[in-house]
Amino acid sequence: MRPVLHAAAVLFDNDGVLVDSKAAGEAAWRTWAVRHRLDPRAVLADVHGRRSRETVARFLPDDEVDPATAEIDALELETADRTVAIKGATEFVASVPGHLRAVVTSASRDLAVARLSAAGIPLPDVLVAAEDVAAGKPAPDPYLRAARLLGMSPAECVVLEDSANGIRSARAAGVGAVLGIGDPTVELGADVVVPDLTAVRWTRDGIVPAEGHEVEPVRRPGR
Repeated sequence: MRPVLHAAAVLFDNDGVLVDSKAAGEAAWRTWAVRHRLDPRAVLADVHGRRSRETVARFLPDDEVDPATAEIDALELETADRTVAIKGATEFVASVPGHLRAVVTSASRDLAVARLSAAGIPLPDVLVAAEDVAAGKPAPDPYLRAARLLGMSPAECVVLEDSANGIRSARAAGVGAVLGIGDPTVELGADVVVPDLTAVRWTRDGIVPAEGHEVEPVRRPGR
């Protein structure tokens, strides 16, 4: 079957792509916001695809950022056991050889591992977490580091993402293609969009539609 996205390696975002941590994460951030007398709605609007420290820094003075970041990180770890796998994620990840895949997340390493473990997703050999880069998404650093650790050029990699910050990071890194997970990514610049990972499968040539699914590139004006 002809690939819809050619790639030699796969770089996965975690939350929203491999694991569904939305309810757990939002519960932690609501608790944190109330403790700091902030509007939870405003805080939640700023967290997706961004490192916790960078969200905290948008709402609190500089001298409060370190302890407040430690606080939200602890709250998110407390709720990590509520995480479940996105449909098709376990099977898709298992189909990609370990030396050809990485997880690239804005979460801390401890939180990413806790969520992957709770969801039953195989832990990757290469995991780029919040503390591994000087600048997080939407900067290119996380995806550049992941490609380098796999021994690949970014152009050889396909990125699986669900957030605007993540897609901007992938594009800035110069990756070969972006597979968007979820309908909103149609408007965020993904090359191909699927509802979840049951719609596609991995082959040595890249990503192809799963049996019974039709997957086409996103049509944009001028393309």
